Amino acid sequence: MDLNTITTVAHPQTRVQLPVWTAGDAWLAGGTWLFSEPQVHLKRLIDLTDLKWPALTITDSHLSIAATCTVAQLDGFACPPDWLAAPLIGHCCRAFLASFKIWKTATVGGNLCMSLPAGPMISLTAALDGVCTIWKAGGGEQRIPVVDFVTGNQRNRLTPGDLIRQIDIPMAALKRRTAFRQISLAPVGRSAALLIGSLDADGTLALTVTASTVRPIQLSFRKAPDANTLRDAISQQITDDLYHTDIHGQPLWRKHMTLRLAEEIRGELLGATPP
Repeated sequence: MDLNTITTVAHPQTRVQLPVWTAGDAWLAGGTWLFSEPQVHLKRLIDLTDLKWPALTITDSHLSIAATCTVAQLDGFACPPDWLAAPLIGHCCRAFLASFKIWKTATVGGNLCMSLPAGPMISLTAALDGVCTIWKAGGGEQRIPVVDFVTGNQRNRLTPGDLIRQIDIPMAALKRRTAFRQISLAPVGRSAALLIGSLDADGTLALTVTASTVRPIQLSFRKAPDANTLRDAISQQITDDLYHTDIHGQPLWRKHMTLRLAEEIRGELLGATPP
């Protein structure tokens, strides 16, 4: 879609060249949402392309995903063989149910910034203990865990002019055993529930619930839970008002599927038999 109110497009190449944020500004990365509908309140786009952030960087302690990394770049990344959690990347990329054109353009940071309950990059990075580095509009940086970054349906911790620089995934999280479950009302529909479980070397079971809830919710069990303990914990920590509702699923059904998929994950990771 043409954005016919735009009068200026800035092309900063370094952080110091980022223009002072004013009303009517928008960051431009992939632009898959930005150009999908009228944006009559916008006057200037700040194009992040020329910052040339490396899409993916491995260090001794973590995997760093640039906010401008595309879905295609992430999906095509050749993970080391000891990253047991690597299949989650492909699962979550495919939870977009998007065309190859979107995959080559949409960015990881953009998905986080949209903060939709069904955002699969939110699911992925939250489940792997990802931490956002945010360049603050007034200078300096702030680090926020992804699970705390999204605060509700299309709500997050960014203030005007803030910019996500990267998401860091700790190496320990990438080496955990994981289990993935996702369901939609339609074969090619938006996720109505997307749950990811992980099992740490010390036996800690973590369960990250997304899509069925308005924000990511993570539960942790130091001792292997039985079916009733898991169900009770979900019921206590995810109150009815936290379940999302839209045309892709009603709250009662989302709650039912959350409990069902969580039990499947418990069985897969702990080798538990169904109750």
